Amino acid sequence: MRWLVAASAALAIASFIGLLPASLAFLFKPLTTLLIIGYAWPRGTGLQRRLILVGLVLSLAGDVFLLWPEQGFLPGLVSFLLAHLAYIGAFCVPVKLGASPRVFIAYGVIAALILWQLWPGIPVPLRAPVVAYVSCLAAMAAQAGSWWRKRAGRGSVDEPLARLAAIGGVLFMASDSLLAVDKFALELPLSSLWILATYWAAQWCIASSLEPRSG
Repeated sequence: MRWLVAASAALAIASFIGLLPASLAFLFKPLTTLLIIGYAWPRGTGLQRRLILVGLVLSLAGDVFLLWPEQGFLPGLVSFLLAHLAYIGAFCVPVKLGASPRVFIAYGVIAALILWQLWPGIPVPLRAPVVAYVSCLAAMAAQAGSWWRKRAGRGSVDEPLARLAAIGGVLFMASDSLLAVDKFALELPLSSLWILATYWAAQWCIASSLEPRSG
């Protein structure tokens, strides 16, 4: 499955950066996230599985909205905000919310610094939605990091899964930071390559934080 996801992602990125017809993005961008949903579907159990699948489906909706970068920006932002809330809920299954306050403080400082740098370029009507989104994104990454911190070095069976969730959170923050810089500050060369590569790597890691089912 990983090779199908990688191939679909590569074709989507190629269509965004002009190596393939731009119209192919309308096929391969949602297809890549659908393949990740297919990868996640047989993994995990219970509430955590359901919440991660909800987050992936909401992300798929966000992907579709953002195929129209101007008209779809706000609904895409809301879709991903809801996806992050679902992921927060999923990462609260193994450990309570804010289980590692220092991790939350670190991510909060990083998010505040990013917002501070971008603030002058964010249109006034979008400032409140962007602040809400960045807060949810940072909380999602921090909760994933908290799960890993509580498991690291203790021989816990779910430590590898927690590590993947934490990596996914970091990659999601990197992807959205690149997107925000490109949209509100300065145009990045080959921006779609970096934004989408880190985005789908993040989603893959989050899907992989669900335990494979035996048999």
